[in-house]
Amino acid sequence: MDAQGRGQAGDDNVDPADQWVFDPNTGNYELRLDPAGQAPARPSDRRAPGSRRAARKPGGEVADTDTRPLPAQGGRRGGRGADEAEERPPGGRAARRSGSRSAAASAPVAGPASRRKRKPKPSGRKKALYWTAGVVGFVLVAGCGGAFYLYQQLNGNINKVDVGVENDAVSDGPVNVLIIGTDARSGKGNSGYGDAGSVGHADTTLLMHISKDRSNATALSIPRDMITDIPDCPTKQKDGSRKTIPGEHGVRFNTSLGQEGRDPGCTWRTVEKLTGLKIDHFMMADFNAVKELSTAVDGVEVCAAKDLNDPKSHLRLKAGRHTVKGEQALAFVRTRHAIGFGSDLDRIKMQQQFLSSLIRKLKSDAFSSPSKLYAVSQAATKALTVDTGIGSASKLLDFGQDLKRVNIDKITFATVPVLDNPNDKATVILDKGKADPLFAMVRADHALAKGKKGKGKKAPVSKAPPGLVRVDVTNGGGPIGSAQETVDWLQNSKGARLSTNAGNAPAKLSATRLEYAPNQADQAATLADWMGLSKSALKKSSQNAGDRVPMKLILGKDFTAPGTPIAAPTELPDNVQNVNADDKNVCAK
Repeated sequence: MDAQGRGQAGDDNVDPADQWVFDPNTGNYELRLDPAGQAPARPSDRRAPGSRRAARKPGGEVADTDTRPLPAQGGRRGGRGADEAEERPPGGRAARRSGSRSAAASAPVAGPASRRKRKPKPSGRKKALYWTAGVVGFVLVAGCGGAFYLYQQLNGNINKVDVGVENDAVSDGPVNVLIIGTDARSGKGNSGYGDAGSVGHADTTLLMHISKDRSNATALSIPRDMITDIPDCPTKQKDGSRKTIPGEHGVRFNTSLGQEGRDPGCTWRTVEKLTGLKIDHFMMADFNAVKELSTAVDGVEVCAAKDLNDPKSHLRLKAGRHTVKGEQALAFVRTRHAIGFGSDLDRIKMQQQFLSSLIRKLKSDAFSSPSKLYAVSQAATKALTVDTGIGSASKLLDFGQDLKRVNIDKITFATVPVLDNPNDKATVILDKGKADPLFAMVRADHALAKGKKGKGKKAPVSKAPPGLVRVDVTNGGGPIGSAQETVDWLQNSKGARLSTNAGNAPAKLSATRLEYAPNQADQAATLADWMGLSKSALKKSSQNAGDRVPMKLILGKDFTAPGTPIAAPTELPDNVQNVNADDKNVCAK
């Protein structure tokens, strides 16, 4: 007897995933509980949503079987649609039997009474693959009309950690997901990897930012050997108590997890401090996740620009394209000695190639088979450890459905810019000159669109020479002394001798503003370029100003220091490593 209490008793060889058959008229999978070759289960066999009925266990016992629909199905399974309800004659089951006998007696002999056909849904062959993101590009598969027992299985697969923050699974704003790959040796399939006896580190870390309108996503790879500061971290102990683990200054980023008893919440807080981005959720997986998921998808295509032979990771590939899975897939994402300069930064490029290819595979038509959908969903949920905000199958499904709108060609992987550490060749330090504008782009919800120019833009306004820029500077929310500091900078560094300190502004502003007249547009263009002002910070009046009337620059709460751009850039800084997830021509070299 299957887990729904129906089907073929005693048949232990039935794959649960093979009981689902794709219906092209509805774009959904229908449950086939009868022997192969017969029709899917009829709607008349289904119970109303929320109903429970007795199911007979082997041996004669009667069990209470829950046939309520999955949260993501909207009542597709387990209940009749509106069309079916209209066909019911009044008076219940007896009236229907009576009506059937009367009709049979008065009508010519015919086949079974026809039922009104359900109208095809406009979605056609809509695919039901909802991707979330993961350290191995996790895609949580939903919408296949899975039975309640499948939902329970997936729900039981997921591990979760209470990091002291529980955000809703779905948000109206941008979403930041921390993706952690740990090198812990504990757990199935992890022996032989990582450091013996290690509790694990944040070996691979990505911060996935999904834009507010879900039009694009950015995945920032954070080098594990980057020197950074780890803040104090409150952690939940096994007995339910809370313990704050002291932070550390100037240590490797990967020690934010596992070491000193740190949990994923410590890596969460470290990344927030580093980037200035508020994290919504985290997902963590181990070595075995790469092997299991790559096998579940029947392999991931990768490319090598040269022969690769790394005795450390045991990767051996000839130049060209290959499909890797299992141990070979893990060797690919772990290798670094056979490529580039043999550093962790080179390994990050391998991981980005692998993840991009995996996402393309998961978003393709390769998963029209219910058995593959079942295998992928099982592998993904078994591999995951998540925060409590997405700590159930239903929450993960909601989360994945919210993010599915992002197209592959709008997903960009980039590596946080770093420099060699002059004090330790084995580590790196943050390149603030490139990292700060990169983080500002992500915080401002800007896509990493380097080199993409908009169409139909107006010709740029000519800029006035520094000696003609006349401006009064007031402090409307910046640090104390900001107005005078800015005037000194304008006069001494930029040659704007006609700039003046006008004291404090009459009111506080959240954002810096430049007020100018139409005939001062060239001056405004020069000053905006110096200050790094966005278009929204420029306020043009309707009338021209006199020759000696200055512009007004009001420093808001967003002002930090002269020379520091106030507005986030709209293009990726030069020489920041990045790759588009839809680029199929990336090869390891």
